[in-house]
Amino acid sequence: MKKKALLFLGSGLLVVASAFTYVVYDHYVVTDDFSIDFKSKDPSGSFTKMDGTIEFDEKDLGASSFNLKIDISSISTGNGMMNKKSQTEEWFNATKYPYAKFKSTKIDKKDSGYTITGDLTIKGITKLVAIPATLTKSGSKISFKGTFNVNRMDFKVGHKSDQVPDIMKVSFNVPAITK
Repeated sequence: MKKKALLFLGSGLLVVASAFTYVVYDHYVVTDDFSIDFKSKDPSGSFTKMDGTIEFDEKDLGASSFNLKIDISSISTGNGMMNKKSQTEEWFNATKYPYAKFKSTKIDKKDSGYTITGDLTIKGITKLVAIPATLTKSGSKISFKGTFNVNRMDFKVGHKSDQVPDIMKVSFNVPAITK
């Protein structure tokens, strides 16, 4: 009876240890070598500060998720005056809304990669977006890369204008490592 109890306890500990290892392996933290670029006729630029986590398991996409946060004050357009203006209430209102956020709600496998669907929040406004992405893996590092469009008017960023297009093309490369 004592041997059965020890065997049962040992098996239980092994299952718990395996589950813990499995969860840790799928938890990724975004690294500093990311890129978030936006492009239009004018303006174009990038954001230089972002952090977040990715829970990812190719075999269990239902349990996978993205939770990312971009620091609005890190915008870089190559024009100091434009950077400063982007922080104003009319544009991003960075004082009130210092971050753009993305939180996934669903991840689907596609022939050429994945579609990551989720809530994009900019300037306090949340819209559901579907973002196509490809995945590359190298050791304990993964990287999601893709391009999608954002209509700035959906988020009340700026005002309608012939000078600034409504549609911004966003390109990203989001590398992450297991932690």
